[in-house]
Amino acid sequence: MVCYSRARSGKQDTEGLNVAGVILERRGYGPGDVIFKEGSRGDCAYLVKNGSIEIYKTIDDKEKILGAIGKGGIFGEMALIDDTPRMGSSRAVEVTQLVVISRMMFNRKLEKADPFIRGLLNIFADNIRRITPGDK
Repeated sequence: MVCYSRARSGKQDTEGLNVAGVILERRGYGPGDVIFKEGSRGDCAYLVKNGSIEIYKTIDDKEKILGAIGKGGIFGEMALIDDTPRMGSSRAVEVTQLVVISRMMFNRKLEKADPFIRGLLNIFADNIRRITPGDK
């Protein structure tokens, strides 16, 4: 079984989500809870099961909201594609449940993809990083 963690209380309930024979970790967050911070190493991406999150950056000491992601959306994938630090921070807007997509699972799926598609993903990630405000 995989633990479902509640970010605020620290309590853990055993609960797993079985997808194609793989048990995925689920995490819960309350409003305002930070999921990851800009500049941190990305070892997973997230699928929003319920709730919503926002992605933001600090530019010139001011917070800029880059976007919001709701149920069914995926975020944090850029760090898995090009193995560079997170280009923004994320936090829950409301009570939110996320499914964790590990680097190992991502790489297994990517290995099955056409090499051309893998190359395109890296180009897309590089282009997005270059045009994002405040990124170097």
